[in-house]
Amino acid sequence: MSALPDNLIAKLEELAVQFDACEAGLLSPEVLADHKRIREFSIRRAALDKVVRPFRSWQQAQSEHRDAASLLAGETNEDMRGMAKEEMAALERDAAALACEIQSKLVHADDDAIGSLILEIRAGVGGDEAALWAGDILDMYQRFAEIRGWQVEDLAVSPGDQGGVRSVTISISGEGAWSCLGYEGGTHQVKRVPATESQGRVHTSTATVAVLPEPEEVEIKLDVADVKEMITTATGPGGQNVNKVSTAVHLIHEPTGIEVRMQDTKSQSQNRQKAWKLLRARLYERQRAEQEASRAESRAAMIGSGSRAEKIRTYRYKDAIVVDHRIGRNFPLQGMLQGDLQSLIDELIELDTAQRLAAL
Repeated sequence: MSALPDNLIAKLEELAVQFDACEAGLLSPEVLADHKRIREFSIRRAALDKVVRPFRSWQQAQSEHRDAASLLAGETNEDMRGMAKEEMAALERDAAALACEIQSKLVHADDDAIGSLILEIRAGVGGDEAALWAGDILDMYQRFAEIRGWQVEDLAVSPGDQGGVRSVTISISGEGAWSCLGYEGGTHQVKRVPATESQGRVHTSTATVAVLPEPEEVEIKLDVADVKEMITTATGPGGQNVNKVSTAVHLIHEPTGIEVRMQDTKSQSQNRQKAWKLLRARLYERQRAEQEASRAESRAAMIGSGSRAEKIRTYRYKDAIVVDHRIGRNFPLQGMLQGDLQSLIDELIELDTAQRLAAL
């Protein structure tokens, strides 16, 4: 009766073991004493539960179907045989429905288990207006995070000369954060009359977004001996101590050449912590990209690669609509800017799920 391939069953059994380990971990005194680990275990457990619960129901249906088949093989009473056949048919229907649910949940299991991400926004073409637009994009994601109950932490910000931001890096954590925002990487284009435009002409500006899953330290190959760390004075405008006290942290991962500079706070220890956090995320993203280099091209064509160069969305103020170019759908502009992103994200997830299932 099995409607699941053997390789998927093996993967599901592996996830079930991880789920049980999470359950045990949440009862461990060491975990209970650490709020950060409680959050990590809880997010991981919630993600695995979506797959493991229907899988165990599917296993139960398989077991009951085998029992009914054994009963039918040895039964001579026609009424009892009829009941056994009806039971087997019902179990087959249940198992088939569960198999569909399991496969749909399974393709996103790893994404759901990532509890935090790093979001980088940079002003693109358009001068001061691009910085204002990057600031609007930042506000949009912060509002969405507030609606979802996620935590947002500022890591680094470079303000624009006339407002907005030239660049900003934030960390967002909470259940489902990566599953939802992982599709946001790319170029966000806006067509509107800038506040600085006196002739009322529509300008086109852009902001680029990069979304990096934030890994646990154990998930990435990072040898601290491969990282060159330098402590320097901060650069740019600031108060009396900003350019005199050595608080800025500059990290270079020598095997890959990845560099991180952090000078956002006056505390050297805080800058170091943020710098290492960002370095781990960037290194993890590179390793993940290398592992997924062979992913089916059809998914990249539909959902997009998430690279900064790829235009994923246009925000048209004159028409009060937002066009997502990957799914060819329009959405209300004001709702989007106020953080109402869920309906768009749900459609991206639906299409992504179909592509991933086709590749199984």
